[in-house]
Amino acid sequence: MTAGLILAAGVSRRMGTSKALLRYRGESFLDTLIGLFQARCAPVIVVLGAAAQDVRAATSRAAAFVENELWESGQTSSMQCGLRAVPDEATGVLFTLVDHPAVRMETIDALLEADVRGGAETGKLKHAPPRPPLRVPVYRGRNGHPIWFSRGLISEFLALPESGAARDVVRAHASVTDFVNVDDPGVLADIDDPAAYRALIEAEP
Repeated sequence: MTAGLILAAGVSRRMGTSKALLRYRGESFLDTLIGLFQARCAPVIVVLGAAAQDVRAATSRAAAFVENELWESGQTSSMQCGLRAVPDEATGVLFTLVDHPAVRMETIDALLEADVRGGAETGKLKHAPPRPPLRVPVYRGRNGHPIWFSRGLISEFLALPESGAARDVVRAHASVTDFVNVDDPGVLADIDDPAAYRALIEAEP
């Protein structure tokens, strides 16, 4: 079982309004991502922070909402807040930020397919090789989101200091990461300001 984790706790200063509530494909960014994740993950955990009540009230899709009271201390604390809500039975986590709404379902399937295939192979092989603890989508040579990581890495993310970042853990495991090539520019679409949002809408099919 893979748990989904979406961070939507930031104040969106560069955007000037909540990125979680921006419209895309007929829904908000957050509803779009919840829908994508719900098709393959259980539970889908959403971390709220700034304007938490407004974001939750405007979100139509159901999810496991948790609120990070320390959201002002940075993204790491929000990720850690969400990871503490991951159930014990989850074997991995599919993780993204709310400002990456353009990801295709095919990409999520590609990231999770290896886990399903690896589990089946492990059951068949007496000495199956260990599965990579991280999977990162790659589009035209650039790494993107979402990423998948195994339960074994949760403790490392939780151990990060306030000044640390998730990329510190990711980089530490680069040599054993499964980089998954995908035909999906959405993995790179970081919608962080009005110009990026306009480009996203203009490119929308």
